Amino acid sequence: MTAVSGGKLLGEPVDRVDGLLKVTGAAPYPSDFSYPDMAHAALVQSTVAAGTIASIDTGEALVAPGVLTVITHENAPRLAEAPMSLLGPAPRFPLKDDRVLHHGQHVAVVVAETPEQARDATRLVRVEYDEAAPVLGVRNLDAPVLTDPYGMESGRGDVEAALAAAEVQYDETFIMAPETNNPLGLFGTVARWEDGRLTVHDCSQWPVNARQNLAAVFEVPEESVRVLVPYLGGGFGAGLRTWGHTILAALAARMLRRPVKLVLTRPQMFTSVGHRPESVQRLRIGATADGRLVAVDHEGTATRGVEEMSPEPITLATPDAYACPNVSTHDRLVALNIPSPGAMRAPGHAEGGFALESALDELSYRVGVDPVELRLRNYAAVHPPTGLPWSSNALRDCYRVGAERFGWSARPPEPRSQRDGAWLVGQGMAGVTFTRWATLCRARMSVDRDGTALVRSASTDIGTGTYTITAQLVADLLGLDVEQVRVELGDSDLPLAPQSGGSGLALALSGAVEDAARNLLRTFLTTVRDDTDSPLAGRSLDEIAVAGGRIHLASDPSAGETYTAILARHGLDELVADGERDPSPPEGLDMAPAGAFAAQFAEVRVHEELGTVRVSRMSAAVDAGRVLNEKTARSQVAGAMVMGIGMALLEETAFDSVSGRITNATLGDYLIPVHADVPDLDVTFVGGPDRFNAVGVKGIGEVGIAGAPAAIANAVYHATGRRIRSLPITLDRLL
Repeated sequence: MTAVSGGKLLGEPVDRVDGLLKVTGAAPYPSDFSYPDMAHAALVQSTVAAGTIASIDTGEALVAPGVLTVITHENAPRLAEAPMSLLGPAPRFPLKDDRVLHHGQHVAVVVAETPEQARDATRLVRVEYDEAAPVLGVRNLDAPVLTDPYGMESGRGDVEAALAAAEVQYDETFIMAPETNNPLGLFGTVARWEDGRLTVHDCSQWPVNARQNLAAVFEVPEESVRVLVPYLGGGFGAGLRTWGHTILAALAARMLRRPVKLVLTRPQMFTSVGHRPESVQRLRIGATADGRLVAVDHEGTATRGVEEMSPEPITLATPDAYACPNVSTHDRLVALNIPSPGAMRAPGHAEGGFALESALDELSYRVGVDPVELRLRNYAAVHPPTGLPWSSNALRDCYRVGAERFGWSARPPEPRSQRDGAWLVGQGMAGVTFTRWATLCRARMSVDRDGTALVRSASTDIGTGTYTITAQLVADLLGLDVEQVRVELGDSDLPLAPQSGGSGLALALSGAVEDAARNLLRTFLTTVRDDTDSPLAGRSLDEIAVAGGRIHLASDPSAGETYTAILARHGLDELVADGERDPSPPEGLDMAPAGAFAAQFAEVRVHEELGTVRVSRMSAAVDAGRVLNEKTARSQVAGAMVMGIGMALLEETAFDSVSGRITNATLGDYLIPVHADVPDLDVTFVGGPDRFNAVGVKGIGEVGIAGAPAAIANAVYHATGRRIRSLPITLDRLL
C-alpha cells in the first residue's frame, strides 16, 4: 500500500463540504453561541497612549439599567502569567495594574444583562489619567531596541569584503506601513464555567494553545479548559494568540458564575488582536556585471509593544532565496506605545519579500538583464545555507510557466514605454521562496458499521478549506466517497494539532491523517488475521489496496471485503486508530525540507495625470507540492494575491504621531480590496509531490501574498519610471 492509494480524489476541485452550512447560515461561529442566563460584556478602552490611571469611577455605571458588575484593575483578581509559545510571550493582561501602554488598551469591562446595556454603561465609566508622552514611530531614536529578538540572525561567507569588491553595488532602504488583519468576522468570546471547568467559544486559530494559556492564567489543569472553534470568519493570523478580551470574558464569567459573551467592535479590532508592524529595511547587495549575486546584507527593523512582542522575522527567507555565497541578516524590534503587533498573513515573508524582490528588480535594470533571467541566474539548485538538495523545488518551472502564461516575452524592457490613452502600462514580477513551518500533529480516525469514516483533530478551518481537503484525503486513503467521511475540527479536547497559520496546518495534518489511515487499515487486517472466512487473512499493508468502501488484494481486486462486512462479522460497532506525524526534520537528514515556491507577475495601469494605480491582471505559478484540492488551493493563492494588492496600494493603519491613536479604525477609512479592485487572476500549479512529506503536500496559504507587493511595485516602476520603496503606493508617494 502506498501513502495515497485509494481513488482519484486528490487534486480534484471538490466543492467545500461545509459550503451548504455556511451559505444557509447553519455554520456556528463563536459569537453565535448562547447559553441560558448569559450576560454580555463590553470594553472600556484608554483614551491616552501612555501614562497611568489616576482614578476610575464606576459608580454611575454600576447603577445603570441591567449592569451586573464593572471590572477594573482595582477589583480584578490577580491572574497568573501565560506561558511562552512559538509566537513569543503571551499578550499582557490589560487589567494587570494602573499603567497604560497604548491607546485603546482595555481599562475596564462592563457586564450587563444585554449587549446594549453593557455598551451604554461603558460611557458612564469615568477614567482620569496621568498622561505621559508616548514613544511612537519605528525610527524614533528614543525607543528601546531589542537586537536579534528571535536568535535567528544568520551569516555565511564574508559579506563586507564581498560587498566592497563587487562590480555592482546596491544600498537602499524600504519602508512598510503597519496593517491591520481585519477579518470580516468580528472576534468574540463566549465563556462558561461549570463544575470547575471552563468552556470557551473563541475566534482562535490555535485551540490547543488557547487552552494552555487559559489554564495557566486561571491556574487550573489543562483538561479543565475546553476551547471550541468549529468555524471562524477569517483570521489572517489575528487568532493565533490568546488576547486580553478572551481572558476578560472568562474572568467575568467566573466572577459572576454566569456565562458571558464579549464581542469586539470593528474599531476595537484595530487595537485588540494585533496588526502587521511598521517596518524599515536596509538591503545591501553586491553583484557581478552580469547580475550574479556575490553578497546580500539584509537588515530589518519592526515595531513591538512596550511589554509585548510577536515574531516578525523580516529577513527569515533571505538566506534561502538565492544562490549567493555571502549572506548576512539582522533583525531588530523597536518598543513603542502601540497595541501589540501580531502575526498577519506571511509575517516577515511579505515585508522581506517586498524589499528583496524590489531590489533584484532594480539590479536587473542596473545590469541590463531581464528580471526573470536575473532570477534564473541566481536560482538555488540546492539549499543555500546547508548545500543539501531540496526535498522538492520547481521554482525554475514557476518562472518558465508563469512567464508563458502571463505573456512576459511581449513586455518591452524600457520603463514608461507602454501607453493606453492617459494610462501608463507596466509589468513586473517577483519570486518567492517560502519557509517551511510545521509542528507535531495528531489525528484520530474511525470507521463504523455503516461504512462511514470519522476523523477528528483539534485543528481549525479558518476558511481555508481544511474540512474539505481532510475529507478528500481520508476518502482517498480509505477508498470511500467524500460523502462517506465526517470531519470534526476546532475542539481542544480532540487530538493535538498545531496552529492554522504559518502555512503549516495542511502539511502537519495530512501527515497525521495518513498515519491514522495506515494504522486503521492495519487494525482491520489484524482483526481478520486469523479469520478463515476473509480473503484478507494473514495479509499485510503492502499487499492491499482500497476502493469502493472495501479492502482488497492489490494483486486481485476481486479478493476483498467491505469495512461493514468485517465489522459485522466480528460484532464490532467501529474500529479506531490514532495517527501522529512530527514534520520537523530529524538529525542527519540528507535533504532540505522545502516550503512552497512561486513566481508572481502583475500588470498595472497608472493614470499619468491623476496618479491612480489599477492592477489590471496578475498571474502566479506555484510549486505547491501535491495539490489536495485544486479549487480550494487556487482560492487560497488568489485570496492571498488580493491581500497583496491591499498591501501594495491601499492598506495602512494610521497612528497619530502625537497621540498614538489610530485615526482610521473603521472599514470606511481603512481601505481593503473589494471586488472592484480585483483584476483578472491566473493561478497555476507546477511541480509534484514533496519527498519529505508522506502525502507530498506543501503549505500554500501565504505564498500568494509574499511576492505580490513587489510584483506590483515593480510593475509601477516599469509603467512610470518611478521607483517606490514605501508601501502602500499612494498618490502622495507616486506623484
